[in-house]
Amino acid sequence: MSSAASRTAQERALRHVAKLSSGPAMDPALRVTLNFHPDRLLHGKPILDAMAEGGVYHSQFVTGTSNGGLTAHPGGDRWRWESRIFDGTYDEATADERPVYGALNFRRKPAGGAPRFGSAHFRLSAQTLTRSTFCYPDSSLEPSDFGVAAGMGLIEIACADRQDELDDYIEAQVHASVQLQRDVEALVLDPCYQGTTIEDAALRLGCPVEWHPGFRLGTEELGRHPGYRGQTYVDLGTRIAVDGMLDPRIVGDAARTGLHDPQAVKKVWHYLARFGASWKATGRTDAPVAAV
Repeated sequence: MSSAASRTAQERALRHVAKLSSGPAMDPALRVTLNFHPDRLLHGKPILDAMAEGGVYHSQFVTGTSNGGLTAHPGGDRWRWESRIFDGTYDEATADERPVYGALNFRRKPAGGAPRFGSAHFRLSAQTLTRSTFCYPDSSLEPSDFGVAAGMGLIEIACADRQDELDDYIEAQVHASVQLQRDVEALVLDPCYQGTTIEDAALRLGCPVEWHPGFRLGTEELGRHPGYRGQTYVDLGTRIAVDGMLDPRIVGDAARTGLHDPQAVKKVWHYLARFGASWKATGRTDAPVAAV
């Protein structure tokens, strides 16, 4: 597909979802965030180093990796969901022409709109709102409610719904390439990465780096919630904890060893993201702070 045809496909996708959308225009101060784990590997290379080389945030159709399901291939679930939502617009598109996925941070969470997908997030610029589409709930659930910046009734729907804190996000699909130096206001990291190679790599991306208050979960608190994801994952979290504590860096270290089922480590992360948000424990609701 040529670049001109790609633009047309993206425009058609935006127009199609706009026709399905209703409600008031969104607050222009809201932002789309792209949550991810900053210490994972992409085809054997640290993910931030890979991003620095290309300067672009890619979808799982390009990377072949995901913090959710791995179904981004022709005929796969992700392909089918996109075909349904965008009326077949991307059916013949190449991988790098497809949208990338994030969340509208309408709850203004310090760690981004969908922390279930990672402790870090790129906060996108206001300009990306006009080329983003939205749905609630997640597209994997084949939703019937959609939105665009000019018609965002989804916020009222999401606020009225009673969902677990890891599932209460409004999914965003950002159309056209997300370039780090052009489209990102900041990369927001957990403070456990301060003074590490992750911070060094983040500073090479060419976008501002900020810090949110952080995720930390003690094993005693972890053990109080066996019914959330299962005792198996409580036990795994307890084994990988350092001095009785979990944070994103500790979970990432465990993930990279290759000694544990990646899906099991993901469930441990869910525990940390759900029960270890330090700003909730202290009553703080700080916005991310910029690096000095």
